Amino acid sequence: MSPWGSKKARVVLAALLRVGWQLKRQSGGSHRVLGRVGWPDFVFPFHDDEEVGPRMLARIARPTGLRPEDP
Repeated sequence: MSPWGSKKARVVLAALLRVGWQLKRQSGGSHRVLGRVGWPDFVFPFHDDEEVGPRMLARIARPTGLRPEDP
């Protein structure tokens, strides 16, 4: 069983901002570009009300350093 549960995208984005990511820019749609010193930019492509599943959360965690206890 995965340590990741399903979360709303707004909760995941808030967790990323808490661990040090900053919003660099946002297009007219859902795509947001996040930046953090020492890390490559990360594109967060979800609308706030979308449900992000455990597999996608694990894929987000790899390049961002997010942990299951963060969101």
